[in-house]
Amino acid sequence: VPQENFSSALLTGRENLIYFAGLLGNTGLQAKKIAEDLLGKVGLKEDADKLVSKYSGGMRKRLELATILFTGIKVLILDEPTTGLDPTARKNFFELVNDTRENNITIFLITHIGTDAEMADRIGLIDEGRLIAEGTPDELKRNNNLKNALTIEANCKNERIKSILYGFSDGDQVVETDLGYKIYSDDIAEDIPEIIRKIDREGFTVTRLESTTSTLDDVFYKLTGHSIKDRQKIE
Repeated sequence: VPQENFSSALLTGRENLIYFAGLLGNTGLQAKKIAEDLLGKVGLKEDADKLVSKYSGGMRKRLELATILFTGIKVLILDEPTTGLDPTARKNFFELVNDTRENNITIFLITHIGTDAEMADRIGLIDEGRLIAEGTPDELKRNNNLKNALTIEANCKNERIKSILYGFSDGDQVVETDLGYKIYSDDIAEDIPEIIRKIDREGFTVTRLESTTSTLDDVFYKLTGHSIKDRQKIE
């Protein structure tokens, strides 16, 4: 499934799926039944006989995502499949992907969205055309010694704030974010009151604190020195 739309705008949603079913060797009533079942799974039964040119962007994406549910497919390559989808549509997409597990399909998911990659059984991180790490999500985090993460934002970014945070981060790692900093520690929750006090003593005001578990974005940053988002901007 490519990032760009590939369904025909000159056919209805039903006709598109019947056509794709035919490419996989299904004919006549069998192809129609398959199309009907898939339209139901992606919530397009009521709009099945509309021209795809009349579909919204989200409806068209749902139609194209239905193609991953065809039986007989052994390998799927999904190139940025959630581009343009809102959070609800992305959730629905991954539910569709999970539905393919019983069909014993191998899926290659190409994405720059770390939370999407977390859904995979195994992950390969690529930077500038090189494979820089490989493993399960847990292995990648464990092998790179990533702990719980704390994002801190204040009324401004300042080297004095950064200096304070070095004292609380395991491995002396302080990552700059768009509006503040991120540090890593197993005991991060216990350190929050003291971090706030020290920053306040320096005359700054903490405006946001968020404690999270480490993500694949954090792994990528540690290995490359830049975020996945920054790499997308460069490209």
